[in-house]
Amino acid sequence: MLILPLLIAAASVPAVTPEPPPAQISTLVVFGNDPCPRSKDDEIVVCARQPESERYRIPKALRDKRKKDAPVESWVARARTMDVVSKQGLPNSCSPIGTNGQTGCFRQFQDFMRAQRAADRAEAAAEKP
Repeated sequence: MLILPLLIAAASVPAVTPEPPPAQISTLVVFGNDPCPRSKDDEIVVCARQPESERYRIPKALRDKRKKDAPVESWVARARTMDVVSKQGLPNSCSPIGTNGQTGCFRQFQDFMRAQRAADRAEAAAEKP
């Protein structure tokens, strides 16, 4: 009983015919006297013509763009910074990153103690007349 009204409602809906796909639009730039390619049945071709002198040049929109983040420091300073940053985690780095950091911390401690001992000896030698 319930199926009959549904069948009647479905039969009263008009059939939907599919629309053709939209036409393909191709936009391109031709230089000098180059011909613009012919369009096909389902294609629209739009050509922009530029002078022959522009063929192998950077497009005008990109020519005069300046970098916003222009380098302020020299390449040497950048390389030195990269060396320091990438040294973390390597042997003798004294870094909590990586497994080799402890060797660098111990080495720094040794260097500090040697310098301290040398300063103490120099001070003791200066006190003796």
